[in-house]
Amino acid sequence: MPVLALLSAVLVAGFEQFVQWRYGPMGIVGLLLLTIGLKAKSPLCSSVGAVVLALMVAGPAL
Repeated sequence: MPVLALLSAVLVAGFEQFVQWRYGPMGIVGLLLLTIGLKAKSPLCSSVGAVVLALMVAGPAL
């Protein structure tokens, strides 16, 4: 079980680093809002995070 927890932590940290490298600080803010909203079961917080991430991903296309 500790190996699974360690692997999960490494994957999450790697994904956060990729988002920060690719989309900058606003990408991390969006990811943080989405994560907090999902864990707290807050539709407003998770929606704001999802919109921020969507704007960051679609920004170059707009």
